[in-house]
Parts: sequence; structure tokens; C-alpha cells
Amino acid sequence: MPGLGQGRPHWRGTLLYVPLLYAAGWLGARPLGLIAPGLRPDQLDLAGLVVALALLLLTLPVRLRRAWGDPRPWHRLGLRRPPSVALRTLLRGLLKALLLLALVAAVLFATGQAAWSWRLGWGGALNGLALTAGVGFAEELVFRGWLWGELGLQSGPRCSLLLQSAVFALLHPWYRVEGPGAIGLLGGLILLGVALALQRRADGGALWGAIGLHGGLVGGWFILQSGLLEVSSAAPAWLAGPGAPSPNPIGGVVGWLGLAALLLLRRSYWQE
Repeated sequence: MPGLGQGRPHWRGTLLYVPLLYAAGWLGARPLGLIAPGLRPDQLDLAGLVVALALLLLTLPVRLRRAWGDPRPWHRLGLRRPPSVALRTLLRGLLKALLLLALVAAVLFATGQAAWSWRLGWGGALNGLALTAGVGFAEELVFRGWLWGELGLQSGPRCSLLLQSAVFALLHPWYRVEGPGAIGLLGGLILLGVALALQRRADGGALWGAIGLHGGLVGGWFILQSGLLEVSSAAPAWLAGPGAPSPNPIGGVVGWLGLAALLLLRRSYWQE
């Protein structure tokens, strides 16, 4: 669990570790533009993220052994668990994500702000599944795995929980949203970061439940918007979430209430 162990990483390493990996991935993907000139800039950026993730997986065990003093890095990060535990917590996280999305969809239907469209194709479904797996795994490994652990060794369990949530929120593009919706989205991201951390605590340190919850929300909402749910362009941002025509529901009232309910259910894990 975050905060346990004998090591105490230096703050400079904590600050620079992931940005340096990201820069190395970005630079490592640039030659692809020469080999395949037809690649779009966003495709090159995605390739850079894949390279950076590969570097993260290669270097994390070394960092945890040296900076944290932990001989079992993958167990400490919450990934190495018995298959039955990993599968059970993963499915539980996915189920929570589906319930949250069902709540959002139900409220939008009840208020006349959405309708079923039934236009989902294989492409949208596969992209949604890729987002579920990729975003859920990568971001949870970075934020609720590595970052929370590093901060826990430097600032204690409660402070590190809040800090990792703030960093997680600030590094997402909430600032691209115009108007007061940006603050709503930032607040929703902070709530999500706390909920994901408490999910990991509730799962005894296993990271798979947080991966399922996070990935399920991202991929599930993408699938809904790709052809199952048509949100009205007139839907108020405070209800559906900011960012129209593709609103982010965790920035709206319904998303906030759903996340607040998760926090209430996990309130006993604040004290660990």
C-alpha cells in the first residue's frame, strides 16, 4: 500500500521521473514520421505515449527497489495479486463504472436531454474497449500506483491521497473548457482521483479495481457517445457536464453526486 516501506524518494526524482519518460517517448516516436510520412501528428503522439508506457514498465521496478527500498515492486504497485483477486476487483470496478454511467444516462433521459440512437458500429465499440484497457491501466499505474506511493513516502497517507488527486486533476485538460464549466470539471476530476484511491484501499492495495472503475468510465462513456446515446446540444452543462458537443459528465451535477456517493460508501477508508 502507498506509504509503507523504508525508502524516501527525493522530491526532484518524483517531479522529473514521468516527464522525462514522456519526453523520451515523444522523441523516440519522431523517427516514425520519417519512416511513414503519412502518419498524422496525433498518431505520432499516440506512438510516443506507447513508447513512454513501455519505458515506464521497464524502469518502475528499478525505481521502486532503489528509491523505495522495496524488493517486490509489482506487488507494492498493486498489480501482482492472485488471479482470482485481480479478476474480482477488476469486475467490481467495472460494475461501479457501469452503474455511474447508468445514473447519468437515466437522469438525462428523465429530463428529456438525451435519447437512444442505436448507431454503434464495431469501430466505436473497439475504440471504447481500447480506451477502457489503455487509459485505465496506464493512468492508474501512474497516479494510484507510482505517484501515490512516492507521495506517501514523503508526506504521509492522508496528505498524499489528496495530493495525488490534485495532480491527477490538474494534468487533465480541464482548462480547455470555457466558462465556469472548467471549475466543475476540475472539481469532478479531484473527486474521481479520491474515489479511485479509496477504491484501491478498499481492495486491500490491489490496483485492479481502480483500473476497472477508471477505464470503465472513460471507455463506457465513449461507447455511449459513439452511437448509443444522443445528448441534446441544448443540455445544460451543469447537468450533462461541460464540453459540448461531447460533454464530460463528471463535471456536472449528476457526475458529482455519483462520485460523492462512492466517497460516502468508502468513507471508512479515509483513516488508513
